Amino acid sequence: MLTLIFVILMFAVFGKILHLAFKFAWGMTKIVFALIFLPFIIIGIAIAGFMSVAIAILVIAGFFAFISSLVLG
Repeated sequence: MLTLIFVILMFAVFGKILHLAFKFAWGMTKIVFALIFLPFIIIGIAIAGFMSVAIAILVIAGFFAFISSLVLG
């Protein structure tokens, strides 16, 4: 009986740790894409000659950054 309780609690604890690890990994992926890949993508679009598209993406990203800074303080 104690073994069954131990196994259930072990799955509960390690399941919670696994869930937190996935949440952390997803958050880190969003940060990496926002800080590293998005500027390179915008620069590549501008170099390719699509300056109007690059400016539009930059304005949209700036708008969301401005709104999030107002909301989050």
